[in-house]
Amino acid sequence: MENVLRKSLGQEGYQDIRFEDLTQTSIVYKGKELDSITASRLQGGHARALAGGGWGTFSYTELDQTPNAAKEALAASKLIPGSFSLAKVPKVQEEVGVEPKGDPREISLAEKKSLLEKYNNMVLKHEGIQSTEARYYELNRMKHFCNNEGSMIHQEQLLVGIILRIIARRGSIIQRTSVALGGSPHFQDLLNKEEEIEEKVKETLGLLDAEPVKAGNYTVILDPDCTSVFIHEAFGHLSESDFLANNPSLQKVMVLGRQFGPPFLNVIDDPNIPDLPGYFRYDDEGVQGKETFLIKDGKLSGRLHSRETAGKLGEEPTGNCRAQNYTFTPIVRMTTTYIDNGPHTFLEMLESIDNGLYLKGAGGGQTSGEFFTFGTQIGYKIENGKLGPMVRDATLSGNLFKTLDNIKMVGNDLIFRRAGGCGKGSQVLADVSSGAPHVKIRDMAIGGR
Repeated sequence: MENVLRKSLGQEGYQDIRFEDLTQTSIVYKGKELDSITASRLQGGHARALAGGGWGTFSYTELDQTPNAAKEALAASKLIPGSFSLAKVPKVQEEVGVEPKGDPREISLAEKKSLLEKYNNMVLKHEGIQSTEARYYELNRMKHFCNNEGSMIHQEQLLVGIILRIIARRGSIIQRTSVALGGSPHFQDLLNKEEEIEEKVKETLGLLDAEPVKAGNYTVILDPDCTSVFIHEAFGHLSESDFLANNPSLQKVMVLGRQFGPPFLNVIDDPNIPDLPGYFRYDDEGVQGKETFLIKDGKLSGRLHSRETAGKLGEEPTGNCRAQNYTFTPIVRMTTTYIDNGPHTFLEMLESIDNGLYLKGAGGGQTSGEFFTFGTQIGYKIENGKLGPMVRDATLSGNLFKTLDNIKMVGNDLIFRRAGGCGKGSQVLADVSSGAPHVKIRDMAIGGR
């Protein structure tokens, strides 16, 4: 493998090759019925070259096609007028493996199916549960990266998890929630989750009796799940520098050093946190991933880079350039993006609010530039510093920068989401994650009844 990759690369311009072997397993129940069991293996490579004003790329499926792929990528790049330089990075030669606790590759398909079926049946047995979707997923990837600067990296990645989507119904009232298990290389992380699942079912059924939230502006406490999706979607994507590099108006907003929140707000992107979907050592350009403070002490302090965007903006590469698989060219992507612990407790937040909302669990949503709209799964009224009745159907909307400025307390109870996944540029990455503690925000626009 190494010889083929090395011998395929010339010294003209910049050239690299990424060759992958990807095995995927999926088991899906829809309601009581087993919908599908799928096991697949993909193998192929992606060659890139920069010898002109843009990238030349070529994807292929057989190892012996590598020399031709490298030549085609180089020829394509030379046809693009102009030029630009990549940020410099160290040469790397390393092998990166995984050491799972309970290796899912050694667990039989029948045992995986049995576990998923057990959890699915636990949900369906409850009166009021209309249906479910239970999904087991497993990804095992071996990447070989080589460039003409002397780097050669062999990197293994393994990810296994279960996602349960729960639908409860009473008459015309329908409520949906979800719970994610695993999101690590360890099959053991999927075991003994009965209590967590039962608690989610109880909350879902409780929503059927809850009143719809009254629309208005509230002081809210967002739970870690809801907050982490907010920071990923509303702020994380704006921190991906490929949006910024060719957008002068956004560059005027995202000025390093600008105050974006209270002094106890810190937002970090870090691929070095083990046992999370966003964990890895090297990105798809062979750059070691590093901890990057996006907001530090309330001020914009960094952004996420490829070698190209770092070169164009005169900043340091961060190891954030990745692709869904060998059929795609890598682009700037988040890893594990999170709000770090602050100085406050959940009880302090609660006691500071006379009339507000506590919102739990992220639902669907969308962002457009600095504006966002997100659904939440579960809500509770806050009355005189205590949790009150459950409410449902709350959505959040607003301007990102105003919302960051309206953060008044950040909790000390950071939790990372177990469900990965992020879409961008027609590429969906499973190995992305986020996290947050509880956060108190004033004057949040809530859509409801």
